[in-house]
Amino acid sequence: MQNRGSWWSVAVVLVFVAARTTVAGDEAERVGPTPDGRGWVAPTKQVLRPAGQAIEYGGRPVDLVLAPGGRRLYAKDHRGLVAIDREGWKIVQELAFPKGGGSMHGIAISVDGTRVFATTAQDSLDEATVGADGSLTWSRRIALPGPGGKGASHACGIALSADGATAYVCLSRNNTLGVVDLAEGKLVKEIPVGVAPFDVTLSTDGASAFVSNWGGRRPREGEKTAPSSETPVLIDERGVGKSGTVGKVDLATGKQVAEVATGLHPADLVSHAGSGRLYVANANSDTVTVIDTAGMTVVETILVRPEPSLPFGSASNALALSADGRALFVANGGNNALAVVDLAPAPKEGEAPSASKVRGFIPTAWYPGAVVADGGELFVANVKGFGSRNESPSPKGRSVKAYLGVVSKVPVPGIEELAVQTRQVRTDARIPHMLRAWEKAHADVGPVPVPKRLGEPSVFEHVVYVIKENRTYDQVFGDIPGGERDPALCIYGREITPNHHALAERYVLLDNFYCNGVISADGHSWATEGNVTDHLEKSFGGFTRSYTYGDDPLTYSSTGFLWDNVLLHGLSFRNYGEMDYATPVPKTATYTEILKDYEDGEGTIGFEASIGIETLRRYSASGYPGWNMGIPDVVRAGIFLKELRQAEAKGEWPNLTIVHLPNDHTSGTSPDMPTPNAYMADNDLALGRIVEGLSRSKFWSKTCIFVIEDDPQDGFDHIDGHRSISLVISPYTKRGAVVHDFYNQTSVLHTMERILGCPPMNQMDAMSPLMSACFQETPDLSPYEAIPVNVPIGQLNPKLSGLEGPELHWAQLSLKQDFRLPDRVQDDAMNRILWHRAKGLDARYPAELAGAHGKGLAARRLIGVKGDDDDDDDDD
Repeated sequence: MQNRGSWWSVAVVLVFVAARTTVAGDEAERVGPTPDGRGWVAPTKQVLRPAGQAIEYGGRPVDLVLAPGGRRLYAKDHRGLVAIDREGWKIVQELAFPKGGGSMHGIAISVDGTRVFATTAQDSLDEATVGADGSLTWSRRIALPGPGGKGASHACGIALSADGATAYVCLSRNNTLGVVDLAEGKLVKEIPVGVAPFDVTLSTDGASAFVSNWGGRRPREGEKTAPSSETPVLIDERGVGKSGTVGKVDLATGKQVAEVATGLHPADLVSHAGSGRLYVANANSDTVTVIDTAGMTVVETILVRPEPSLPFGSASNALALSADGRALFVANGGNNALAVVDLAPAPKEGEAPSASKVRGFIPTAWYPGAVVADGGELFVANVKGFGSRNESPSPKGRSVKAYLGVVSKVPVPGIEELAVQTRQVRTDARIPHMLRAWEKAHADVGPVPVPKRLGEPSVFEHVVYVIKENRTYDQVFGDIPGGERDPALCIYGREITPNHHALAERYVLLDNFYCNGVISADGHSWATEGNVTDHLEKSFGGFTRSYTYGDDPLTYSSTGFLWDNVLLHGLSFRNYGEMDYATPVPKTATYTEILKDYEDGEGTIGFEASIGIETLRRYSASGYPGWNMGIPDVVRAGIFLKELRQAEAKGEWPNLTIVHLPNDHTSGTSPDMPTPNAYMADNDLALGRIVEGLSRSKFWSKTCIFVIEDDPQDGFDHIDGHRSISLVISPYTKRGAVVHDFYNQTSVLHTMERILGCPPMNQMDAMSPLMSACFQETPDLSPYEAIPVNVPIGQLNPKLSGLEGPELHWAQLSLKQDFRLPDRVQDDAMNRILWHRAKGLDARYPAELAGAHGKGLAARRLIGVKGDDDDDDDDD
């Protein structure tokens, strides 16, 4: 870092030039390797071309620690620990956790390098012994029980005392700093801190601990709160968590003695002894808070977005400091980059303080979540790496759970190299596309389906947004000619989903559409927020803090939800079932009874809603049931259509309507529940009837319907596990077209926002391509007629009695799954159940398509049925 002045000057000039980079077209690309083979296209449409050397493997790395002497680098991921040889830059060992998976954060190594500690998402601090060759062996588990001594503590950050006798551990769910006696191997004290402590670091003298309280300060009486993992947290009027703090703990007295407000989701901490400065990465604010530890005062807040004018989305979640304390490296998860910050020196007495400056960006893989600096090298854990692209042992088809994490080794760039890398980051992270999203409207522009600029008129006044559950493209549309497909992976084709097929063929077939997320927890967040937070990206070792479905304010993005955006801009909104846990009234009503009650027109069975977000609850149809696999989708459609008729009588229909149709999730082969085919047919018929009703309504000429899946986790796709189905239905939608343009869930959000005249919420929806290619100028107002289904929607799986062999096995495995909440099932088990139900009990399950999931580190055999050609060994 010599000759700093000239280095930064060149960088600034080149960054300015980069801001004028021509924006490339949005068609033709697909998720996966770029055509030139030099990078990867992520489901966000960002390009991944990490600097330095990258190690790819089947995991989601969330934290890193470098051994003393620097020979070994240890990564913690959702499955266990990974040992990496620094010089040879290769993985030398993968060690699964003895039980459970890794938490969001937390790995440490003893001063002598003989022991590595890692926290789990469950209830333990696991210790591994380091052998002479650097290999790891688990030596013990130290219990870290949850609140009241029960359940999961979801322990995170770890700090070791200088003498190696004590570990200080953030117990996220307990809201305490745990004190662990390492000689005794037990938790000896818990010190109350703020809400959801995330990371901890010790003062130079070891007398104090500094803790990042990810959920902020504890609420005072009368303040607005909502529960997060059974703890009340401060929220704003949208229901989003609004506090973040760093606390100072006096270790002698065992008390938090000071607390400083920071940005939202204060996460990683790093300190510099010489200056007395503590740096805090605020993952939900895109900032770094600089704290003077002597007075516990905030001396500076550094915004680390690639463009200051952009909204939230950089997700600045991890830090590393150069040895001289002059440069800070910040992991920007949303931009797939490290921000390089030139830190302002502490002012001398009488001097005015100067400001730190972001001087450039280093490209990484997808979502950097930890960074370590050592000498002239940086080490980066990229949580999502290259996406769901693990091709071992077969590249013929993919599951969204085939994680391909990346750990990078990057030389600290010189003057000119940083400037070049900064230009690359701006292009690959789609910064110019984000900026274009705010281009001003032109005067005297006539209405079109999707306006070119924000504020220009649309032919549409009403948007209906249908959110369904868990299907890939090949699973449903793999049998449609004209699109990119693999019929062998199609298990819910035309016979089972005639309306989906008719709508795709009558309007537009989108064969290059992707879900941004992988499960319901992040899927519904992507679908309604256009972004996900650090909690959702890092919790795959166990969602023991929460598996959010509108019921944890600490998991929401700081920019809020789609309905907040719409309401803020004076538009109307109505919700049908999204983020609702529904209960039939009476509670004992079965699927069959509810269906019969509906078909007979009795209306004696009602539904009770449970929606965690107050704003959403106020705008929700109270009688429409959300998530509950015991309620038919046709019942949901009937309730929706009844309100549509009432709206026609009044002449009023909301600008935005969200409709949740969850039954394509299915309940596997659970006895006395619908068969998977019946569930799919039910979902298909409900969608067909809703489209028919809307197309025959007085609002049709000004209405556009968008249909998506929340995630694609239950199945395979030959292009990418994220590829899923999307439908665009309106009078202005093209007819009989196949659209190959790259779109994703945030494209749907961006397009709906543009239609309704609302700006993007954050960087992710701002960067996403508008779905303009789906539309034509001239409307076709002909209505749609729902097609009768070929599978009885009341068809039930047989009872256990009378079943035997594989059929009994799959039924019993289905009963072990938890269908009370979205996606609380074991994914590989569910995939196998649905595959064998569709393809035949003796059909070979394509285990190779599942990639890393259920294989490699912590591999476990889930099922052992004759004819199920899989080579894992143990029964789960």
